[in-house]
Amino acid sequence: MMINEATQRFIALHREDDVSRLALRGCKDPAVSMAVALEQIAGWQTARRKLPSWAATEGLVFPPHLALEQCSSEATARYKAAVVARLLGGRGQRLLDLTGGFGVDFSFLSSCFDEAVYVERQQALCQVARHNFDLLGIRAQVVCADGADALQQQPPCTLIFMDPARRDAHGGRTYGIGDCTPNVLQLLPQLQQQSVWLMLKLSPMLDWRKAVADVGRSHVRQVHIVSVGGECKELLLVLSSAASEAPLRLVCVNNDDVFEVENAAEAAHDAPVAAVPTLAPGLFLYEPNASIMKAGCFAQLAQRCGVVQLARDSHLFVAPELIDSFPGRRFRVCGTSSMNKKEVRRLLAMVSQANVSVRHFPLGADQLRSRLKLSEGGSNYLFATTLATGDHVLILCEKA
Repeated sequence: MMINEATQRFIALHREDDVSRLALRGCKDPAVSMAVALEQIAGWQTARRKLPSWAATEGLVFPPHLALEQCSSEATARYKAAVVARLLGGRGQRLLDLTGGFGVDFSFLSSCFDEAVYVERQQALCQVARHNFDLLGIRAQVVCADGADALQQQPPCTLIFMDPARRDAHGGRTYGIGDCTPNVLQLLPQLQQQSVWLMLKLSPMLDWRKAVADVGRSHVRQVHIVSVGGECKELLLVLSSAASEAPLRLVCVNNDDVFEVENAAEAAHDAPVAAVPTLAPGLFLYEPNASIMKAGCFAQLAQRCGVVQLARDSHLFVAPELIDSFPGRRFRVCGTSSMNKKEVRRLLAMVSQANVSVRHFPLGADQLRSRLKLSEGGSNYLFATTLATGDHVLILCEKA
């Protein structure tokens, strides 16, 4: 994608400005392509947050909004590269990325291989990739073709990476593996024949157990549930070309928190439930991170960290002491109440603002906040949940 000098100067001068205001103001210089400039400024501003090392590289070209929206963040791309490096125990011979897109995952994965092939069916994205890979110092073979067609022409490789598009022909979102493009389930036999390893990046909306069953349990070696900043971003499956009965490894990641279950078949929701009288001021309340909530390995979490659940469906845990290693948020209980109006007034007498969360509770967070006349935010945290007895309870906390 060629950008003329006048447009490049405009982008450099205004790349931190508000894009909507720039669009309204326009530019008097007829040599400046405003459509291109606005797209590149918006892209750089997204990359500054999502891809900081790329944003710091002068001269990169950014694709339309959808490609940037769908691409991995730098944090998750680096994580995938670390997973592959451990998997290979060194450098691999050849990487084949059949769904190149903007090339973020490819750029970080390629550092693990002697040779790397990027495949993308959109000509415009291939042009962007060639330009950016040169600036980023990435040696790559760029192939403009449909991934399924390219697979027929490529020699065997160490690892194939796929992030199938989660949109149908009309632009609507899809989540099932077989509904994405290309259809991984149809390609699986050839993918396994062409590679030693296969890494699939899937929607975080998918149930990981069903995803494993869909692609075939005997070939799946690892499941990674990846969250950033408390939001579940990706479900990664690592498959081997050889079938095996080896235990399936489950890894739950949220920023620097890593919780592993060596045998995912043992991952269970059921965990010990706390006796109601223990819910008192001074107790510590724990909320698992998003990846653990998605994985549902609460029994392993309780056993390893020495915590107990408030109720089977609350997914809130308590312990008498502070556990710094707990993979999630940690709170100190300041007070509790039932939904009795007098008890609620007493609990919230000095509270006008709180961060409200609900777990297995008949009201949503916004409804409860409105009923309690609380504004959002501040240093107070209010959890609403249902105990094993069926009683509804409010728990006022502060961060520990």
